[in-house]
Amino acid sequence: MRIAVAGGTGWVGKLVVEQARGQGHEVVVMSRSGGVDLISGAGLDDALRGVDVVIDVANVTTLSRKTSVTFFETETRNLLAAEERAGVRHHVLLSIVGIDRVDSGYYIGKRRQEELALAGPIPVTLLRVTQFHEFAAQMLDKVPGPVKVAPMMLSRPIAASEVATELVRLAEGPAQGRVTELAGPEVLTMASMMRRLARGKLVLTVPAGKALAKGGVLPAGEFRRGKITFEQWAASR
Repeated sequence: MRIAVAGGTGWVGKLVVEQARGQGHEVVVMSRSGGVDLISGAGLDDALRGVDVVIDVANVTTLSRKTSVTFFETETRNLLAAEERAGVRHHVLLSIVGIDRVDSGYYIGKRRQEELALAGPIPVTLLRVTQFHEFAAQMLDKVPGPVKVAPMMLSRPIAASEVATELVRLAEGPAQGRVTELAGPEVLTMASMMRRLARGKLVLTVPAGKALAKGGVLPAGEFRRGKITFEQWAASR
């Protein structure tokens, strides 16, 4: 199978590429550095020639609603249009648990991406997952200095490697629409995860809204449970 990975040079995308190649698939890595621009559309037609399935893990780092919506609308429209021209038969999209319950700017953009993909011309499989283990490390790195700030939130952190494996498995099958959510094996606070990684730095907890504090980004119904705990991931870093 020929699989194209949008955002294939990002830290999640690299794992998807590795997993897909490990399963014997031919992989096209779509990235700006490789001459494919999801925003302008440059290089998309060439990259998708002969592709069976696209896995979209492209991302933008922002808290701005405008930036998030613009990015995800533009890249999704461009990608789906190019897939239709190329005869791609399956679009697999990675999304986030709880984005319809938490009104952050970034999540609003992801909601718009989901809407476009589900209403688009290509049969789609949509997988929502919880925050990655790496999210706690990213939060630590956001603020320089010895004092760090953790949002008051509950999470079921999931190993990115397990998500990559699931995305490739879904790509190998038929389009299923929105599938059962994937979450980590345990509920933890963001503060506890950050303190595990902080190496002596002070971690303070600050309010981040009722939705996050009450588990707004936890699965609300049935979900599949990952196996790798946060402690196992942290110990292996």
